[in-house]
Amino acid sequence: MADVNRGNRPLSPFMIGPYYRPQITSISSIMVRLTGIASLGSALLVVWWLLAAATSESAFGLIDGLLRSWFGDLILLLASWAIWYHMLGRLRHVIWDFGYGLSLETSEKMGWGMFIAATGLALFTAIVL
Repeated sequence: MADVNRGNRPLSPFMIGPYYRPQITSISSIMVRLTGIASLGSALLVVWWLLAAATSESAFGLIDGLLRSWFGDLILLLASWAIWYHMLGRLRHVIWDFGYGLSLETSEKMGWGMFIAATGLALFTAIVL
């Protein structure tokens, strides 16, 4: 049997600090999940806006005023970033499904590329639209 020194190993990879250093691959994977949840929240915001438009002028004025304020602009910018990031994460998984980009170095570059491309695409969306 192998000599396993169980006493000196960390118990969980979630012990961030001296035992575990987050890598870009794990952070980008977690961010894909979080941006999926955020995209659902932004879709609900769009549904609220449409229902308010169909309901009454005062209900529409409330949500439309919120979305046209600086806070609404910030929410919409972050929502577009989340949608772009989630889309790039799904694209990365399709590339992996075809068997490309599976090395650690390429995977790390793809993780950084997702953050950078999502930020550029979100800014492009905000400026153009």
